[in-house]
Amino acid sequence: MKKIFKYVLIVIGVLLVLYAVARILKTNSKPAVTYDTAVATEETITNRVLATGKVIPEDEVLIKPQISGIIENILVEEGDQLKSGDLIATIKVVPNEQSLVSARGRVRNAEIALGNAQIEYDRNKKLFDKGVVASQDFLAIELQYNQAKQELENARNDYQIIRVGSAGGSATANTNIRATVDGTVLEIPVKEGDQVIEANNFNDGTSIATIADMSKMIFEGQVDEAEVEKLEIGMPISIKLGAMQSQDFDAKLKFIAPKGVEDQGAVQFTIEANIEIPDSVFIRAGYSANASIILEKKENVLAIKEAWLQFDKETEKPYVEVQVGENEYERRDLELGVSDGINVEVISGLTASDKIKVWNKIEPMEKETEENNS
Repeated sequence: MKKIFKYVLIVIGVLLVLYAVARILKTNSKPAVTYDTAVATEETITNRVLATGKVIPEDEVLIKPQISGIIENILVEEGDQLKSGDLIATIKVVPNEQSLVSARGRVRNAEIALGNAQIEYDRNKKLFDKGVVASQDFLAIELQYNQAKQELENARNDYQIIRVGSAGGSATANTNIRATVDGTVLEIPVKEGDQVIEANNFNDGTSIATIADMSKMIFEGQVDEAEVEKLEIGMPISIKLGAMQSQDFDAKLKFIAPKGVEDQGAVQFTIEANIEIPDSVFIRAGYSANASIILEKKENVLAIKEAWLQFDKETEKPYVEVQVGENEYERRDLELGVSDGINVEVISGLTASDKIKVWNKIEPMEKETEENNS
């Protein structure tokens, strides 16, 4: 009885050992790694440069006053359509007291000088008529008299301009601010009662309004220095506006800045492009926009995903691995063409029937671990 029990224990022990060994072997064994394969396809590949910016009018005109004063009336609003010559605002002249007194004094001096010149002229005129004074002497006296009259007129005009803003007694010419071009009023940065100054050699003057032709819009944006050498004047551009996502606008590159500007450590170059806007579409100045500049486009070329590429560690030349048997692959060096960041053109090294190793297959042990974790 004891022997039978002993044999049973031995058998159970052996079975347990065999089970443990089998379990360990099963746990440590790793199935052969397999990979997905894919083939090259025909694609249309477009290489683009992206630029961010905004849409602005091609020309903006700043309307400035011809005389300093205070805004009396503003007769237009932002968004109004104006013709050249339309009245925008009126200015009330507030003369400088010192300049006014000085101009008044100049008028008085000119009146005194003219009075003296007229007395001298009248006296010599009588003598000249009697033949006592020579013609040459009388002409010199007459010239002084005429100059005195002109000086008085000039002094009175200056006084009138300082006092009311116009030499003719009406300030309409200078105090009425009018549009100088046809267009839309984009901005009126002043209010009634604001003081404004005229443009001169020392000051740009106060802007009364900004007017622009909204039918002539351009894209103004920035491109990185790494891309600017790829651009050429006349290149086609596709513009997408932040406010009008459903519609793209065609444009042509017209300007590339000769000088870059550093922005957050990167050098950016300004570009401009003329936008073709349909008559039925109204675009507001300042809309944010993205420009897609087509550098190169190839249609129906043999292409593969850039993610399938591998690169030689020494030469950095691209290659892929092509299946030649069950779970067997060989290296194929490639000559590549245009790329859009996702697909890349294959010029040589592959055929449409070659099965390419895809480096996105999850190995069985990793897949099992991920499933257990989830």
